[in-house]
Amino acid sequence: MNGLKNLFFKKRITSTTKQPIDSDTKDQKILCSKPISITKRRLSLDTLKRFVPLRSLSDHAIGYIPHSTQVFSEGSVIFARSQESEQILYLLKGTIKLQPDSESYYSISAKDTRANLPLNTGKTAGATATATTEVTILAISGELNQLWSDKSREEVSCIDIIDIELPEELNGQQFFNSFSQAYRESKLSLPSLPHVAIKLKEAMANKIGVNEAVEIIQLDPPIVTKLIQVANSPLYAPITPITNCHDAVTRLGLEATRSLVLGISLKQLFKCDDKKLMKSMQELWKKSLYVSSLSFVLAAETGTINPEDALLAGLISDIGIIPLLHFAEENPAEYPEHQDLENAMPYLRAPVGTLVLHTLGFSEELTAIPHHAEDWFFDSGKELTITDIVILAKLHSYIGSKEIKDLPYINSIPAYSKLKKGKLAPDFSLQVLHKAQDRIKNAMQMLA
Repeated sequence: MNGLKNLFFKKRITSTTKQPIDSDTKDQKILCSKPISITKRRLSLDTLKRFVPLRSLSDHAIGYIPHSTQVFSEGSVIFARSQESEQILYLLKGTIKLQPDSESYYSISAKDTRANLPLNTGKTAGATATATTEVTILAISGELNQLWSDKSREEVSCIDIIDIELPEELNGQQFFNSFSQAYRESKLSLPSLPHVAIKLKEAMANKIGVNEAVEIIQLDPPIVTKLIQVANSPLYAPITPITNCHDAVTRLGLEATRSLVLGISLKQLFKCDDKKLMKSMQELWKKSLYVSSLSFVLAAETGTINPEDALLAGLISDIGIIPLLHFAEENPAEYPEHQDLENAMPYLRAPVGTLVLHTLGFSEELTAIPHHAEDWFFDSGKELTITDIVILAKLHSYIGSKEIKDLPYINSIPAYSKLKKGKLAPDFSLQVLHKAQDRIKNAMQMLA
């Protein structure tokens, strides 16, 4: 850890010297400013635990992470878009303006709720930050990303012992106590996939061909019908219409077919007999469908992630809520207020979802999706992954909702810095999803 500390403070000096950084405007360079003062004195533990994700680490881990405070004068450029960084920065005092591109900007004050979130977390900055007043910045070693991501991975690998932590107002309710106990004792009623989906998934693990896949899929006529519809959809730009299962699988490819069959089959899991709970299940399906469609379109734009795999990953991101609704249906005497059920969902979706997918035999990468989908500061590694795609799609799906005011700006999270190999040009910001409404609609219709 001492080596890390020495590295951090050495890099800190060089990263704040003026050096040319590419801006959004052609033939111009942005110079990063030097701080007018740097203080190496450690802040109190209470102060550090104001910030996300520091607050979720152990006191011991926080105590070892090197940090400093830096003061910048009004008008200083703290970091520039596309600049590489080995620090994670937080705003302690003052106000800054962040520009993710040349046409838009947003401001953050130290008094804002979002000041508890990092200004940048990726290997390259997603915006240019300019001080609009004198500001004080907390600079944390980039090791924080690694510590947090390692902790997150460890939690996924220990699915049997993840504790369900609910807010105090929910923790005392008998329903949630009973649900938590059933979860810990592996007594929850977990959903199962249709026979055809299971058989196809198992068969493809043995490298089957198109003919063998078709034989399996044809055991379920509704899936055949849906697969033919998908193959004829505008997303696959058909030249001639597809009329049979064999041609559909040939056009789509085996891997895409596997993901789509699983996705089509998953819709059958979003069902309840109770009318009120069925309404919640339908809303859950609609949200999951939207996230999966955003994931599909975003993956297609990147060119490095299989769109059908991304669609499936987005669809399972909230699968952990299904057992919660089924448990409510099975225990009507303990059924809580609907709002309490809604309030508990963000705390339960990750641990229960990971357990569901592990039980269903999904791959390790997909099993971790519910846990990481809303872990905004999770860093999956150097290259863009399917997990990054779902995180971006999930965060984007909250735009326009009341929750968005407490969530990080999309250009400040690690997943964003990996788009198009770190080249964060304005035309490849998440505006691409705003401009792709027809494609998102078509993607939603594939599984609707």
